[in-house]
Amino acid sequence: MAEARVSPAPSPSRPAGRESVWPRPLRSFGPVVSLVTHQAGLGMLRALGCPRAPPRWAQPPPLRRWRAGLARERKGLASHAVTPVPLSYAVLDGPSPQPPLVFLHGLFGSKSNFQSLAKKLVAQTGRKVLTVDARNHGNSPYSSLMTYEAMSADVRLLLCQLHLQRCVLVGHSMGGKTAMVLALQELELVDRLVCVDMSPSETTAVTSFQSFLTAMKAVDIPRGIPCSTTRRLAEEQLRPAIQEPAIRQFLLTNLVYTEDQFMWRVNLEAVSQHLKELMGFPDFQTSYTGPALFLGGSRSGYISSDDYPEIERLFPEAEIQYVPDAGHWVHADQPQEFIAAVCKFVAPPPA
Repeated sequence: MAEARVSPAPSPSRPAGRESVWPRPLRSFGPVVSLVTHQAGLGMLRALGCPRAPPRWAQPPPLRRWRAGLARERKGLASHAVTPVPLSYAVLDGPSPQPPLVFLHGLFGSKSNFQSLAKKLVAQTGRKVLTVDARNHGNSPYSSLMTYEAMSADVRLLLCQLHLQRCVLVGHSMGGKTAMVLALQELELVDRLVCVDMSPSETTAVTSFQSFLTAMKAVDIPRGIPCSTTRRLAEEQLRPAIQEPAIRQFLLTNLVYTEDQFMWRVNLEAVSQHLKELMGFPDFQTSYTGPALFLGGSRSGYISSDDYPEIERLFPEAEIQYVPDAGHWVHADQPQEFIAAVCKFVAPPPA
């Protein structure tokens, strides 16, 4: 695997980093005994494995399409100009000519979240797989703007730079919303869409990210202390506000050493300023008519029956599935079931 990083060298305020994943939601959707597909009425949800539309390959040049996409103003998106940033990414090559899989991580995450899964997906599908750092995360540049319009423009720029005319977008949580926005803007660019435990709806009720941000900002690590004690000291400072050990460990993956001190690699200020927007979803009057899979965790509350009508309106060809015994971190809780669902969804239809 060769990692191609196109972001500038980090400044004293921009640390490099390691991997992370988004924490569990605060409410449960209920147990499911097997991997099932839920019908949401009006024929919108088809069982996995039913015939799907074949890929569409006759596409305009990617640079022209990218420029056209930036020029189009969509209802509900910010009217001011968005300047894309060059994203850090990693590539695993595969021999298949089919559209590559592009993984977009969740809030506080990074491209390293999907590295082990990417290797297995390359082996099982033969497709090229890209894992991408969102702006203000991982090794991608910092930016004061943190909206879905901006993040989808970043991904569009990256795909243009790599001359990818079609791709399968796989987004977890925040990355899922970014993938949805890009699919709704650029139907011809997205061959298939996989949204991992996320729907096009308001998610404030099932998150505690404001408390996470407050606790992370309050962490004070003195200069000069040994690395062996830094993580323990940071965890002790997080413990009063964040009770669950798994969430503390997840947040601590963002603690990195740079410029002779320990810092958070995620841009906490930008996330704080745009948290309300990140918990919401833009108002689209268009729809993505390609194949889409909404893959939730049976113990998660991010995709509920209340979300089905909006999923049907925006993604009329959508399938909704729940992975048993998985929370919000579907790919981490049940990696084999996650890989199986993705492989089946992207498999070419029978001849």
